Amino acid sequence: MDSDCSTIPSLLSSFVDTFVDFSVSGGLFLPPEPDSIKNPTGSLQTFFPQPSRLIAIGDLHGDLPKAKQALRLAGLVGPDDRWSGGSATVVQVGDIFDRGGDEIKLLYFFEKLKREAAGAGGLVITMNGNHEIMNVEGDFRFAAREGFEEFENWANFQRVGNTMKKLCDGIDQNSVSDFLEGVPDQLPRIKPELLNGARARIAALRPNGLISSRFLSKNQTVVVVGDSVFAHGGLLQSHVSYGLDLINEEVRDWILGLKKNISNNLVRGRDSIVWLRSFSNELAQDCDCSMLEHVLETIPGVKRMIMGHTIQRNGINTVCGNRAVRIDVGMSRLCGGRFPEVLEIGENSELKVLTSNPLYYKGYEDSVEADKKQGLGLLIPEQSARQIEVNA
Repeated sequence: MDSDCSTIPSLLSSFVDTFVDFSVSGGLFLPPEPDSIKNPTGSLQTFFPQPSRLIAIGDLHGDLPKAKQALRLAGLVGPDDRWSGGSATVVQVGDIFDRGGDEIKLLYFFEKLKREAAGAGGLVITMNGNHEIMNVEGDFRFAAREGFEEFENWANFQRVGNTMKKLCDGIDQNSVSDFLEGVPDQLPRIKPELLNGARARIAALRPNGLISSRFLSKNQTVVVVGDSVFAHGGLLQSHVSYGLDLINEEVRDWILGLKKNISNNLVRGRDSIVWLRSFSNELAQDCDCSMLEHVLETIPGVKRMIMGHTIQRNGINTVCGNRAVRIDVGMSRLCGGRFPEVLEIGENSELKVLTSNPLYYKGYEDSVEADKKQGLGLLIPEQSARQIEVNA
């Protein structure tokens, strides 16, 4: 029987791609991409207007169940895991990668939410953290065994998909390339049982890799939403002077393989955007508030900086007169497995922490008037003083 599919190569190729996506994403069908988020030029938006509701989510490190819990805390997804946040804007500040085994599944899940949210008038923004940058560079020191296994599974389905496409004479065989081309056969620092997963990880995440170009190239490295600026580690004056739009453009081009090198000042070293801890040290006296004030003054209309990267064992908190907001609570299983918390910013710029930690019921019950069915609300200044809503 002639296997010539010349009349339907596009349809067959699309079917195979959907099959592979479904198989590696944990059973997700990605909805069509709405026109509002289609980006044929590849440019990244840096500045966004103040939404009526803004939610910020910290580091997730390969833990899909905790990510879903955090989103449900804010009423952004329903029991069916579909977007239910209406016109809300969500910013996830990076570090989806490493330490867990749901890295690819998280990428697909947030891509699905981006499309669903856009269809409802909402917005989902994902950012680069230091662990995204490390993986693009092939630095897998913090990758978990489960993470290597997930990428090995991804590679197996990529091979199946390529084999299916090669059976069809109507599909351009040059488009079905060996995705492992150029990846070393041996990796001296990798355990033999993890070699296949590590090779797949390199192929997927290197500059212009199948996953890095499809997902990570859409991430911002710095973003301003209303009166809040977001960066995984933080921003210094040198970063602002460099140009926020230019930062996003250069990191994107590097991930796409269009730019060979990227400045260390942006993504490497302790003073880079994704590694900085000057404003996220748990002890308030170790945070450089004067430096922060100067940085914020140079970004018109911005009141606060929101960052992840450094685990806050006592939950989301603020320092420097509420100008620095630290939202990495170590919720992922291999980072402490703490109760999920997210930051909510209202239309009038009021801050609220949404938490699933039931201890807040006991600790604050005497100073709060609240219906526990709706959550627990309370106002507290600086590190201890936050408006809290508990959904146990």
